[in-house]
Amino acid sequence: MDSPIKVRFPPSPTGFCHVGTARMAILNYLFAKKNGGTIVFRSEDTDKARSRPEFEEDIKEQLQWLGLSWDEFYRTTDLVSTHTDAMQKLVAEDKACVSEEESKKEPGTMVQVVRLRNPGTAITFTDLIRGEITFDTTELGDFAIGRAIDDPLYHLAVVVDDASHGITHVIRGEDHISNTPRQILIQEALGYPRPQYAHYPLHLGADRSKLSKRTGDVAVKSYREKGFLPQALLNYIAVLGWTAPSGKELLSLTEMIEAFDIRDVHKSGAVFDMEKLRWFNREYILKLTDDEFAAAVLPIMEEGMQGRGLTWDQGMATKLLPVIKERVSVWSDLSEQLAAGEYDLFFKDPTPAAEEIPGKGNTKAAAATHLAKLHELYIGASAEIFDTPERLKDTVWEYATEQGRGAVLWPMRFSLSGLARSPDPFTIASIIGRDATLRRLDAARQLLI
Repeated sequence: MDSPIKVRFPPSPTGFCHVGTARMAILNYLFAKKNGGTIVFRSEDTDKARSRPEFEEDIKEQLQWLGLSWDEFYRTTDLVSTHTDAMQKLVAEDKACVSEEESKKEPGTMVQVVRLRNPGTAITFTDLIRGEITFDTTELGDFAIGRAIDDPLYHLAVVVDDASHGITHVIRGEDHISNTPRQILIQEALGYPRPQYAHYPLHLGADRSKLSKRTGDVAVKSYREKGFLPQALLNYIAVLGWTAPSGKELLSLTEMIEAFDIRDVHKSGAVFDMEKLRWFNREYILKLTDDEFAAAVLPIMEEGMQGRGLTWDQGMATKLLPVIKERVSVWSDLSEQLAAGEYDLFFKDPTPAAEEIPGKGNTKAAAATHLAKLHELYIGASAEIFDTPERLKDTVWEYATEQGRGAVLWPMRFSLSGLARSPDPFTIASIIGRDATLRRLDAARQLLI
């Protein structure tokens, strides 16, 4: 590309940063970084009634959380003088007119409107994703570009700002295609160069309907609060409608930049699939080092245990980390499991119901005999067998096989956990340790005699 690349993030700060905003920023970021370009963050706060500083701050914060950055920052309302100069120029050259018109919002009230004199020409531009697109602009008529000579509307403001900032490429969703002919007409009237356009398809819901803030295009901070990792969410949004030449889905930001080509963006809408996003997140969790995983999980564990009135035991929680790693796709899974009491058994002895300990087809007497034998085998073995589930299993496996594995192992697991569904008994025993295992086996046996 001959001239230096310059793109923009132009979010409207009328709501929290949502997935659509993030996707726009990611595609622009990848394109700019791949081509050594510059990125402008422009907060398009022309909707004065709905724009809020807290929304602008949230958009900036969430994009940075995802790992994105920019080189320049502007607010549209800070640039009004340049918009006013442009409208005055258009009026002076008779390319726009100022008129008094009845307000559509307040019938009977006259308001000032600045309208571009539309020459009614055909507009053709080459979209980097969709190819050549032609519009007949006659039907647009003389369209409004300002509420007053010093109060620009979106189309005028965005054209002036893009030209002022030297934007070379406009990469945005397909819902902006209909805006393009108006903006090109304004560019031509002002004598501005035309940037190159790329309109990507919007992502869809599971039923292939267009997503909106009300139907699933939720705020990025919502995913953040649920415990999705930023690198997982970034990766998933980036490949939502774009496939790297390698076909790989799991890509670091550096790998995405190296592989990105705007022409590889799909021409049809991609489905935003929560299960697929959870899969991405789990893959990134599995990539965490033990220290990184512990740093993320232990605070959640401590809060959850204390919330259930249990004494916090960091040593026990640390032993649980491998079990937790197999059971979560996102950190909110762990919070839900803790709230449901699924890990209580590791922090306090259970109170199993005597009638449930034997299991199906086992008498209380037989179950008591099996528990006594398990207690005998474990108390007579070296303490080192509690270091791994495999050694615990090997110690009793011959007996369990002779007597019937279900008849032996169900009472064992229920004695240790007090639950019909839990990790296998050898995993539990290796985590709670020798003393707690022997104590629980004997307590359950006592209930049966």
